[in-house]
Amino acid sequence: MEIGAQLYTVREFCGNLDDFSESLKKIAQIGYRYVQVSGTCAYDPQWLDGELKKNGLKCVLTHISGDRLKNDAAAVAREHDVFGCDYVGLGYYPFDEKKEDQSVKHFVETFTPVADTLAKNGKYFMYHNHDREFQKVGGETVLQRISEAFPPDKLGFTLDTFWIQAGGGDPAAWVERLSGRVPCIHLKDYAYGRTMAVIGEGNLNFDRVFEKAEAAGTKYLLVEQDDCNGEDPFDCLARSYQFLRSRGF
Repeated sequence: MEIGAQLYTVREFCGNLDDFSESLKKIAQIGYRYVQVSGTCAYDPQWLDGELKKNGLKCVLTHISGDRLKNDAAAVAREHDVFGCDYVGLGYYPFDEKKEDQSVKHFVETFTPVADTLAKNGKYFMYHNHDREFQKVGGETVLQRISEAFPPDKLGFTLDTFWIQAGGGDPAAWVERLSGRVPCIHLKDYAYGRTMAVIGEGNLNFDRVFEKAEAAGTKYLLVEQDDCNGEDPFDCLARSYQFLRSRGF
């Protein structure tokens, strides 16, 4: 497995192309060689390809807005071809069974054509969870219901360790449960007070997560820290990187 950085962590430093370019440089200087592009300013795919190559980086996953995916999935796939990215992600969906247009049924109906189009164009559709996917509907969690509604070759999951824990789940158990569908995982530590922490500075059992991820066929462990609690996010990414290096990555 390879380790990478989720650029959403440094989104405040990617608000324009100059800052985005500098942020990629800093990520590479920490030692990361893989990134997820999410939360940045708009970019031309050719520009991104050049910046990644300049810094010895590879983009392995993105988050694309739901509207863009619904309206232009084939074009999204072609853009990802430019910078060599196979995984196209949706970062959030406001699941709420009380609202028809936010139900599991609506999600499945809306994104099945997206998943099909991406697959036809050589891409794999990935869904990223938060805690709301651990609501139970008819005795099953939302996450379980959507995993059953899509064939494994059409929908994968970017499981997020913090948000699984926040939803009352077991991160390692869910990695095992969705084995074969988790090529990318978000590593985010969980500290007292529902606080997001640098990897290794919170309370999650990452050694168990790593064991299950290896068995599940995970390729990329992507560090993400949405909230760095006032600290420099690049410093947080560096400390997470050092922890992962200490674990043999």
